[in-house]
Amino acid sequence: MIVAGDIGGTHARLGLFEVHDGTPALVNERVYPSPKFSGLEAVLRAFVEEFRPVTTGAAFGLAGPVHEGKVRTPNLPWEVDARALEAVLGIPRVVLMNDLEALASGIPSLALADVLLLNPGVETAGNRAVVAAGTGFGVAGLMWDGKRHRPLATEGGHADFAPRNVLESELMLHLSKRFGRVSNERILSGAGLTNVYDFLRDTGRGEEPDWLTGRLAADDRARVISQCGLDRSSPLCSQALDLFATIYGAVAGNVALLFLALGGVYLGGGIAPKVLERLKDPKLFHAAFVDKGRLRPVMEQIPVRVVLDDRVGMRGAAQVAVQELAR
Repeated sequence: MIVAGDIGGTHARLGLFEVHDGTPALVNERVYPSPKFSGLEAVLRAFVEEFRPVTTGAAFGLAGPVHEGKVRTPNLPWEVDARALEAVLGIPRVVLMNDLEALASGIPSLALADVLLLNPGVETAGNRAVVAAGTGFGVAGLMWDGKRHRPLATEGGHADFAPRNVLESELMLHLSKRFGRVSNERILSGAGLTNVYDFLRDTGRGEEPDWLTGRLAADDRARVISQCGLDRSSPLCSQALDLFATIYGAVAGNVALLFLALGGVYLGGGIAPKVLERLKDPKLFHAAFVDKGRLRPVMEQIPVRVVLDDRVGMRGAAQVAVQELAR
């Protein structure tokens, strides 16, 4: 039995797995609201108290850079130490990894029903890339060694935002007045979508009617903006969603170039499945993804898929735990 988890700024998903012939099978799982806990130790104690698992291994994917079994999460006030988690579970080894590394580790287990194809491209062996917009924004690679894909953790979500035109340059300058440095995560995340909306509103590119002001004050702002953008009840929200989808495509294309991801690009995280209809618009995500000058023909051949399975990060962490036990 192993315990695995995908730990984000909004939710912490933990699962108990039985291992059969090297393959982890999910037995039980719980999803906890991350901000309501003081740390991953507290979440894990709640899980252990309920299920009383007798485990031999564990692995957890967390947002943030992992160094020597420790990580300070950027979107939660947590400092996570593998040794403390080992004490909670009573086992000698807990593996901590970047959450996108865990997601990338789970990509090979995806079935056809677990993904939606945005760009068919040309199926070929080669490197893959994973980008994920959710509470934050993450990037990982899957490097092809001729036999299998090997996950590679990065902190590419915190790379500098690179505007491509006048509107995006004005967006960057607007955000720089508030944040100083502007990373991709300042735009490609839940909070980032609200930043895009505020920029458009504050620079006079649309009106915010009273009914929308009320909804934004009463509910999660990113959820309201995406809903009102998808149903087009608010032209301003629709414009924000268009700009978000376009920048998502441009950044995903940059990541594909960095990894030479001829084997495909996967969009993970919680946002893409919720705004699929806008991502499918060929004038937005896809147009920006392939708009790479002389390398446009290469970009048009890269398959792009949206990951629909919200357990893939947890399953990837479980697979890493199994591999660790086999050493």
